[in-house]
Amino acid sequence: MPGPASAGLVAWRRGPDGPEVLLVHPGGPYWAGKEAQAWSIPKGLADPGEDLLAAARREFHEELGLEAKGDFVPLSPCRLAGGKVVHAWLVAADLDVSCVRSNLFEMEWPPRSGRRQTFPEVDRAAYAGLALALERIHKGQRQILTEAFARIGA
Repeated sequence: MPGPASAGLVAWRRGPDGPEVLLVHPGGPYWAGKEAQAWSIPKGLADPGEDLLAAARREFHEELGLEAKGDFVPLSPCRLAGGKVVHAWLVAADLDVSCVRSNLFEMEWPPRSGRRQTFPEVDRAAYAGLALALERIHKGQRQILTEAFARIGA
């Protein structure tokens, strides 16, 4: 039985030193100060029966407050260690990520304090070239970026 489906976009642009992909850093206290293997492509869970590309575009907008337009090229699905399958599409998009507007989530923080706090789902976004992107990306998504850069011609 397949695990839950997650869908996301790998937005890319031509940077001064070659192709760059857009990555997002998760918000909240658990990820504060973490860089290596903490970043992700903008993605999220697809609703049951939802078109996966539509889910990827919805999640991109929810996490960034931006819309990616263009030709969406499907990448090979990637199974994460927990069983979730990530479906991703490559799209050329040079977006201004200086003012990310992300969905918010609420959690008890500090743990066992009884206090609820609100945090952004994504606290920042940045374009990164191949070396930096592979250093930053969560290890389970590395194959997505490797394929994306190969298709771009990096």
